[in-house]
Amino acid sequence: MPSFKDVKVPAGQKITISNGKLNVPDHPILPFIEGDGTGPDIWRASVRVFDAAVEKAYGGKKKIAWMEVFAGEKSFNKYGSWLHEDTVPAFQEFLVGIKGPLTTPVGGGIRSLNVALRQMLDLYVCLRPVRYFTGVPSPVKRPEKVNMVIFRENTEDIYAGIEYAAGTPEAQKALDFLAQLDPKAFKKIRFGSKDAAQAWQTTLEGIGAPKRDVDVQVGIGFKPISYLGTERLAHSAIGYAIKNKSKSVTFVHKGNIMKFTEGAFRDWGYKVAKDFYGAVEIDGGPWCKIPDGKPGAGLIIKDAIADITLQQVLTRPEDFDVIATPNLNGDYLSDALAAQVGGIGIAPGGNINYITGHAVFEATHGTAPKYANLDVVNPGSVILSGVMMFEYLGWNEVATLILKGLEKAIDAKTVTYDFERQMTGAKKVKCSEFADEMIKHMR
Repeated sequence: MPSFKDVKVPAGQKITISNGKLNVPDHPILPFIEGDGTGPDIWRASVRVFDAAVEKAYGGKKKIAWMEVFAGEKSFNKYGSWLHEDTVPAFQEFLVGIKGPLTTPVGGGIRSLNVALRQMLDLYVCLRPVRYFTGVPSPVKRPEKVNMVIFRENTEDIYAGIEYAAGTPEAQKALDFLAQLDPKAFKKIRFGSKDAAQAWQTTLEGIGAPKRDVDVQVGIGFKPISYLGTERLAHSAIGYAIKNKSKSVTFVHKGNIMKFTEGAFRDWGYKVAKDFYGAVEIDGGPWCKIPDGKPGAGLIIKDAIADITLQQVLTRPEDFDVIATPNLNGDYLSDALAAQVGGIGIAPGGNINYITGHAVFEATHGTAPKYANLDVVNPGSVILSGVMMFEYLGWNEVATLILKGLEKAIDAKTVTYDFERQMTGAKKVKCSEFADEMIKHMR
């Protein structure tokens, strides 16, 4: 076993990968980050559910060796670093782990701990399944029609974090470069030059505004979307759809406006469908279908504009099954869909590299610090992320037991405050008590 500076490695075995397949021992070591704010409350409840389900499923023959690693406030308070130096190497070494919500530090340094982990481990898929559990309060009339899986590209788009603050030398260099590279494009930056800024100030003075000196203040960002980044996401989404006998894969994009980034994402997605899966165009394209005689025969590959998609997942959610989309669209879409089935409090997520096998499953909500240490919040997001994790490990019996416990606890109306206040005749229980209810219903 490797050694780490501060983190202790428990007794257990490493998960490995060969020929694209995980090899999961009976006592795998799984790193975890409990999270900030409400994270400790949620983790304590969740890990009891996980361990109880493993025990019931396998009668002691299998067991998780949990290994705590550090990021966020706990890491900063204990070690003086928002992301402890052992954390990424631990996830790299042991392949699969899980985390609670993390605080993004204010000021300089790491832009986002969540984004940092995804990029440092090259977890290019953010997998967000969205489904409805009977009895969960919802703002829509037919939430049970929502049953889809989002493949959100995790490493590119504006989340790459390539941007420069207005007024800095870096931003000015980017403006100067664009002015030289493409003068017509530069003119589309409305106030990118001193002359343009002064002309607008003169206009304002003409209607009574006071005189003032003006500077060029333009923040500049870059939006990279690559063929290879798109290829591996589209490949993963279509492969998942075939394995799970899905009806369709929809590429969601804003290519009507961003033609050479998101438009390229759409075109490259269709290319992957044709080159790797033999899809053929329907009625002249661009929609495609995998023909008879090939794996996934009958699967429809289509596309939709992002803004229309946000409307249609409300009005006709049954038209969507697997969705593949760039980073920012996926962020909007997954949270909007979570609202339709009960909120971000029970929305799970996984960040996966299907090539290397690395995966970090996570709560998708924030830290909610005002509820920290009160034992009141819904642990559903981490618990359902655990379901995803156990499915990824191939421990499907465990995943089934956890889902059974969750469904029956909700059906019995023994729920945390976020659901209780919206349900007639419900009994409010604490975060820890909700875990007790789930474990009871597993039996």
